[in-house]
Amino acid sequence: MVAKEFIDNTADHVQALFDKHTVPEQVYHNLEHTKGVVKACEQIADHYQLEEEDFLAVMIASWYHDVGYLYTTPDKHEEKGAELAYNYVIEKKGNKALAEKVKECIFATKMPQKPTSLISRIVCDADLFHLGTEEFLDINKRVRKEHNSVCAEQMSNKEWRKTSLILLEKHQYHTDYCKTLLQTGKQKNINILRERIIQDQEQRAEKQSKKEKKNNTPSRGIETMFRTTSTNHLRLSEMADSKANIMITVNSIIASILVSVLFRKLEDDTRLVIPAILFLGTSLVSIIFAILVTRPNVTQGTFTKEDIDKKRANLLFFGNFHKMKLKDYQSGINAMMNDSEFLYGSMTRDIYNLGVVLGRKYRLLRITYSVFMFGFVLSILAFVIAVTMFEHP
Repeated sequence: MVAKEFIDNTADHVQALFDKHTVPEQVYHNLEHTKGVVKACEQIADHYQLEEEDFLAVMIASWYHDVGYLYTTPDKHEEKGAELAYNYVIEKKGNKALAEKVKECIFATKMPQKPTSLISRIVCDADLFHLGTEEFLDINKRVRKEHNSVCAEQMSNKEWRKTSLILLEKHQYHTDYCKTLLQTGKQKNINILRERIIQDQEQRAEKQSKKEKKNNTPSRGIETMFRTTSTNHLRLSEMADSKANIMITVNSIIASILVSVLFRKLEDDTRLVIPAILFLGTSLVSIIFAILVTRPNVTQGTFTKEDIDKKRANLLFFGNFHKMKLKDYQSGINAMMNDSEFLYGSMTRDIYNLGVVLGRKYRLLRITYSVFMFGFVLSILAFVIAVTMFEHP
């Protein structure tokens, strides 16, 4: 029996099994899905120009890979399908080597997929071929419907999107052909799921906000208070930075003039040495303290799961998360948005930390202006005394 005739006979046999053992709940793992996997298998196998026996094994495995759903539970269907396919090949062909290859290909499709040969990689990629196609979203709806019909655990659209996103992010195609052909499409589907999950979160936040408003909670007034306080702190910080920049600029000019002009005359007029040094020292000290006002602090940029669980992480300040991965930060933000106590606690810590930084800035700024004021007065007095009370050498 030639390969094509045997494949055709297998197709008729498997279709008869699906017609005989119809399972209404299986809206995805049905004959339509099987035909799609067979088509994908043939496409991939043709690319690799398989030998006749390997091609035959791939095609038989693609027809039989989900037959086990007709006889047993979903978690055991690969074993049952492999057993039925093995017996079928032995009965019709008497070829044990071919039967073993078919069995290997079907076993490899069990999640997580672990194919070890080219033919098993082809079947695995064909089974999840749709993950990288435009049909993914429609097919994914049928998979969810089947899951909720067969499994005791019911999953909402939002929960299913998150589960599907995890599957797509972890999944890797095993053949170079599918990596080249489908990776871009799969990434597009990942992006679509991420956008819809974000929309779900925004809708949930909006509903929560409406619920709070309906219950006459003071959330709006609290948020206004936090926003106003934060804005005031930031404006005061900007004012401090501006004043510090003024001091840096003024004292830099004074220091430049002293170094370039006055110091040249010290050899001719030694009376000006002490006043000049006093003036220069005042400028340098003022510049140092002004720089300390504007110098940023480097923080660790990470937080732990324990920080989230104990609600002590401030995720609103970039210094606490700039070294974190996006996935970990999103997880922390989701936990915070779902817990008003955590959210308001984070906003409170953020304002407190702004106040601490602001207090340090204004303390250093006061020292800067005091040094400049007293130093400037003393320097001028020193110049006057030196010129009036001592004779020119």
